[in-house]
Amino acid sequence: MKKTTFEAKDSTEALKMAAAELRVNPQYISLSQEDKKSMLGLKKSAVFTATVNVNLLDLGYKFLQETLNDLEIESKVQAEQDTETGTYKFKIDSPHNPLLIGRGGKTLQGFQTYLRNLLSAYSDEHVKVVLDIGDYKENRNRQLEILATKTAKEVARTKIAATLKDLNSYERRIVHAKLSEWRDITTTSEGEEPNRTLVIKPKG
Repeated sequence: MKKTTFEAKDSTEALKMAAAELRVNPQYISLSQEDKKSMLGLKKSAVFTATVNVNLLDLGYKFLQETLNDLEIESKVQAEQDTETGTYKFKIDSPHNPLLIGRGGKTLQGFQTYLRNLLSAYSDEHVKVVLDIGDYKENRNRQLEILATKTAKEVARTKIAATLKDLNSYERRIVHAKLSEWRDITTTSEGEEPNRTLVIKPKG
């Protein structure tokens, strides 16, 4: 978690300074006072160490639950952390899943991006977050893997490159990963967002 050390005249000032520097909610900051020293020989000050103290899984769950409650959307939120990869996984199930997913999964992707940025603000390490709504992403991943395999076989047979459009960065990663070990084809992402495409090409 994030940590910083600085001088302040008291714990109240230290908490304000820490919140501003770390850019996190002060309720998630723990302070420890290291020693006292004289500042310019006029005022007594203290050296404080401020450490972010929060469970990111709980923080993500709370954010999603409160956001959905504010939107008056009935839902069930699940949260777990993958012990192998460290990924924070969240799942929402609601009678309003289509609304929360959005066209082409854009609303879902927006939720996930905001959630990842929120949790990353509390950590100085890379935070991996996956959000799914009504198994949309799980089903979409399965569809993408089938599409990737089918297209790759056609490219390998005809030696003609194929382009997959309208895929976001996460979906392109799914295809890249699925085809990464194929010997006779290669995959590249080309162009600029939001019109970036994935191209499956024959090798050689």
